[in-house]
Amino acid sequence: MPVLFVGHGSPMNAIEHNAFTETLPGLSARLPKPRAVCVVSAHWVTTGAHVMTSAHPKTIHDFYGFPRPLYEVQYPAPGAPSEAEKLANNPEMAPEIAPDDEWGLDHGAWSVLRHMYPKADVPAFQLSLDERRSFKEHLELGREIQKLRERGVLILGSGNIVHNLRRIDWKEPHGAYDWAVEFDARVKQAVLAHDTKSLAQPEKWGEALLATAHPTVEHYLPLLYCMGSTDERDAVSYPYEGFDFGSISMRMILFGEAKGAE
Repeated sequence: MPVLFVGHGSPMNAIEHNAFTETLPGLSARLPKPRAVCVVSAHWVTTGAHVMTSAHPKTIHDFYGFPRPLYEVQYPAPGAPSEAEKLANNPEMAPEIAPDDEWGLDHGAWSVLRHMYPKADVPAFQLSLDERRSFKEHLELGREIQKLRERGVLILGSGNIVHNLRRIDWKEPHGAYDWAVEFDARVKQAVLAHDTKSLAQPEKWGEALLATAHPTVEHYLPLLYCMGSTDERDAVSYPYEGFDFGSISMRMILFGEAKGAE
């Protein structure tokens, strides 16, 4: 299977039709239909790595202050416990990944999946972000889950290449600050070169630049799982590029060939 990173942006993208969301159905049509989707979302951060083993995951509305219709959305995709359990308590994983049957699908997962697979007919499960891991260790865990691809599982990283809600500029719905453009461009260049070393050391592009692009790093980390689970043989393309409100990069990155790709 290919690997996909999506900058998911505002939860409102779950119910809105715009240039970003309209890219997702066309993208899923070009991808082989997966046996399951493993989502690494910015919105599930834990102490120690966890994997969601629920057979019937709940839809988690992990946000506040949005219109009522957004809270009414349900995404009833089945879970994929057999795939999740291959990761949980696997002695080859160091440290081990703990099973978790309480978590469901957070908005980093379902706000994207409901556009890609609106029938909710593709099993989905999530892998958490271990808050104790370094950038390099997140990348290494991405390498450890690479075998999912061989079993027909789509690895979906859901975060944002640039994510600073404190600096949102409501007057610039599709504009971007210079520092946002710079950080996004550095990531794009490193991804094209499959320069995992640079991506695992983004502070070397400038501590201030990283801190401004990511006051907290959870939206950056899913990219490292995508990079870890791919290599130089995977073609890189960008199904969508753009910014929202100055400080959010909505870039998508597809690793590997889609059906019909030249």
